[in-house]
Amino acid sequence: MSEGAGPYWDADNHYYEAIDAFTRHLDPADGPRCVQWATIDDRQYHVVGGFVSRAVANATFDPIAKAGCLSDYFRGNPNKINPLEVLRTHEPIRPEYRDRDARLAKLDEHGLEAVWLFPTLGMLYEELLTHDVEAVTTLFGAFNRWLDDDWGLDYRGRIFASPYITLADLDWAIRELEWALARGARTVVMRPAAPHTRDGRVPVSDPRNDPFWARVDEAGITVVAHAGDSGYSSNGYAADGFSAAFAGGGRWAPSVRAFHIERAAYDFLITLVFDKLFERFPNVRIASVENGSEFLADLFAKLRSTDRKMPGYFGGDPAESFRGNVWINPFWEDDVAEVVELMGGDRVIFGSDWPHIEGMPKPLDYLVEVKDFDDETQRRIMGANARELTTRRAP
Repeated sequence: MSEGAGPYWDADNHYYEAIDAFTRHLDPADGPRCVQWATIDDRQYHVVGGFVSRAVANATFDPIAKAGCLSDYFRGNPNKINPLEVLRTHEPIRPEYRDRDARLAKLDEHGLEAVWLFPTLGMLYEELLTHDVEAVTTLFGAFNRWLDDDWGLDYRGRIFASPYITLADLDWAIRELEWALARGARTVVMRPAAPHTRDGRVPVSDPRNDPFWARVDEAGITVVAHAGDSGYSSNGYAADGFSAAFAGGGRWAPSVRAFHIERAAYDFLITLVFDKLFERFPNVRIASVENGSEFLADLFAKLRSTDRKMPGYFGGDPAESFRGNVWINPFWEDDVAEVVELMGGDRVIFGSDWPHIEGMPKPLDYLVEVKDFDDETQRRIMGANARELTTRRAP
């Protein structure tokens, strides 16, 4: 790797939420509608909207599986491991998973200049509250205040934590965006999904949400669509629910459930173009993070096909509209060369998913994936593109 490839910006780091992340700024009277703790069989669980959530095995995250412990499995499982066996090995939670100064020291150890920081549980709970829009906005308003307390939205120019935004309530989304901008946010995050509103499900790019996107366009902030629970159904082919990862019924077997993240991203991203969001707001920048990239070739084929079938609908080439306004963080096991060919080297961002189990043990383990690119492409993927997205861009 040439020395010119750095400095390195990791566009997909995570924290493990503090015990009171959802409740510190939540009125206890709202707990039954939002989030409470419960002890069941000597284990602590979140109760979300009155129902016990088993989205993760241990919502306290202490103890926790080791960072990147499933990396070999996702690289093709060369050692033929059973992932369920690997996940039984735990360690006490590390300070850098919850403390921003400890994380800064870890960035130095990892050789990173800066990171984008995203929720773990926070990406899962909107779906569990879709029946109650007010509970969604109440909960995530409280969650974002905790985030600002513990991490800050721009900590020393190196840790950029993303407040969670949902367009389940347009007025709330605009207010929360203004709060985030005032607190120095460089990115905001939402799940790739059509939110449940009081009028039913509405795509984020529907013209009724234009007041939100107009403010995003004006402010020049990057909106991240990060993998989460997007509410996709397996239509009877597998068990539903975010925790149904490797199998249902306690057995290890392949499942269509594994494709839901990419299905959700595909639908979300192509709809932005179908709804001509970028024609109305050309300064909007969308970063797709931890959603994979294998769907891209088919997405571009569908855009070209739609353009041929509906001549005159789009104001320009829809594929170019997509490339102009969307940045892609591939899964690290994806074919990065194919993504660069489809998107261009200036639209691909590196992310390690550290310290999640399916991520990389150390973020710069990713360097091997880009070693065959020229120096400029390496530099852009490994840091320059994310740095540019972190800078608010004037219209």
